[in-house]
Amino acid sequence: MTKLMIKEREVVVPGDIIAEGMNYLPSTGTYRQGQHIMASRMGIMRLEGKVVKIIPLAGKYLPRRGDVIIGKIIDVNIMAWRVETNSAYSAMLSVKDGTSSFVRRGADLTRIYAIGDYIITKIINVTSQKLVDLTMRGPGLKKLDGGRIIKVTPTKVPRIIGKEGSMVVMIKSLTNCDIMVGQNGIVWIKGEPKDEILAVETIRKIEDESHVSGLTDKIKNFLESAKR
Repeated sequence: MTKLMIKEREVVVPGDIIAEGMNYLPSTGTYRQGQHIMASRMGIMRLEGKVVKIIPLAGKYLPRRGDVIIGKIIDVNIMAWRVETNSAYSAMLSVKDGTSSFVRRGADLTRIYAIGDYIITKIINVTSQKLVDLTMRGPGLKKLDGGRIIKVTPTKVPRIIGKEGSMVVMIKSLTNCDIMVGQNGIVWIKGEPKDEILAVETIRKIEDESHVSGLTDKIKNFLESAKR
């Protein structure tokens, strides 16, 4: 007999039996023990087809090739910028990947990106020693001007973005804010001050209630009530 013992989006702890039988497949945060799939970490149960995984409730960001992140310039030398990634590892943005414009040798790179600037950038390489390389060559990659920066739990980013971007699009529409969510848990928000505050409150609500079913409708009602 095959059946799920835990409902999707329920919180599990290590040792919980999630599914019984051989029709379900263990994935991230789970393991098989005989006829059972067990939880190996605390988090939210997620079912993708027949694949069972656990989305951790908390955790540090680990840089991955292809991720689009929001980073902060923390150092500048003659060849590159060093970027904080909201992880244990900083990253390097070389001159050739930092701009499509010609840069004279020895030029002052702070004229392009200065210490303290935030950028939306893409990870193009992560070595086995966790050396991280970035690029600004790609659609939507740019320096961020104005607005406010907040940090969220990186594991909650998919919930904030929503399926095919549905959640963040709704927040943008109902707050009249520009919003960019980095996969490293850094969020940039720009709008009128009162709208920015509402957007921040909304994102914090999603972060706190990411395990709740029907969250999209709940957030929509929250925003519509706040705008009345």
